[in-house]
Amino acid sequence: MPSDSPLKPLYEASTQFRNWRFSHARLNQIRSTLNDAAVSVIRTTFEAYEVEFSCFPARVVAQCLQPGSSANVTFLTADEELLLVTFYATMITQICGRFRFPEEVEATAVSYLKRFYLKNTVMDWHPRNVMLTALFLATKTTNNPISLEAYTSHIPKTSASDVLDLEFLVAQSLRFEFAVWHAHRALWGIWLDIQSLPDTPPDFATTQSNIYDIALTHVRASRLTDAELIYTPSQIALAALHLAAPDIAKKWLQSKDDTLPRSGSEPPGILASVEGIQELIAKSGHVPDVEAVREVDRRLKLCKNPEKVVGSKAYLAKKAEEDKKAEDKRSRKANDTAVVDPFGDALERPKPGLVDYDDDDDDDDD
Repeated sequence: MPSDSPLKPLYEASTQFRNWRFSHARLNQIRSTLNDAAVSVIRTTFEAYEVEFSCFPARVVAQCLQPGSSANVTFLTADEELLLVTFYATMITQICGRFRFPEEVEATAVSYLKRFYLKNTVMDWHPRNVMLTALFLATKTTNNPISLEAYTSHIPKTSASDVLDLEFLVAQSLRFEFAVWHAHRALWGIWLDIQSLPDTPPDFATTQSNIYDIALTHVRASRLTDAELIYTPSQIALAALHLAAPDIAKKWLQSKDDTLPRSGSEPPGILASVEGIQELIAKSGHVPDVEAVREVDRRLKLCKNPEKVVGSKAYLAKKAEEDKKAEDKRSRKANDTAVVDPFGDALERPKPGLVDYDDDDDDDDD
């Protein structure tokens, strides 16, 4: 017997719908919680090593801790972290232009970068290397691969280790959920659908192509905002089209549901989403102020987690601790396997060099 419940869109079965959509309030809470936790951990680390090296000159302490101390460091706020992440999202666009990567790669890499920093903080992992890793990962997950050597050789001051060292961490932070539903694809679908409407002129696609180009520009601007973490790709695409050509957007929306009012006005729910997205694009859909970014990046050098700074005393101590834990875990596992062997005890082998000559003598007597 067929079910009376309506079929769900494919998008609602995706990991993006289930795991990567939030409210404005929830996003603020996640970022604030991450920021508070990072500040607490880094301040504690600074203070611990300041006590340990209190008998040494200040210059020695600074070299061991790298970068600063809890007394004179102003830690980044959640908004400042987001500013830095947004800036490096714009760097993805520049690098994709250099390599001529398709739109899918660029959009996917930006999504990876934003998702990563819903699980991590820039005070632990600088966005530059995370951005490079996210983009390299996106080339593979979208089936547009490039060799690591070709990739890093065309990006100044970048080595293979800058990418590979973070690749597993990035994938893990993404929960190994690499598929991304994009607004630019939804926009293209709407654009094709408009051309199939009964009263659409045959030459619409050629004479009105500028409308699509403007809408696509708005979609690209939305990548610098939280839109994709709050709204669906189709909602973002509709909002972008509405910015480019409100009448055409309303016409398409009306064609999707005959129950909508014929006055040309959108239903309240859809209108609220469209307006919310347009406000985000107007407020945040632009390249951040470079001077503001430089100031945040300068302060980041002073408040970066010393346990993540390669070569620092804190980093070496943390690495030694992790190596010891890993070795202890391997030892426990080996001991447990030795005690309880699922294949049973090993068969005893005769000691080499021992021969039973008595049996041979008995055979000769017979």
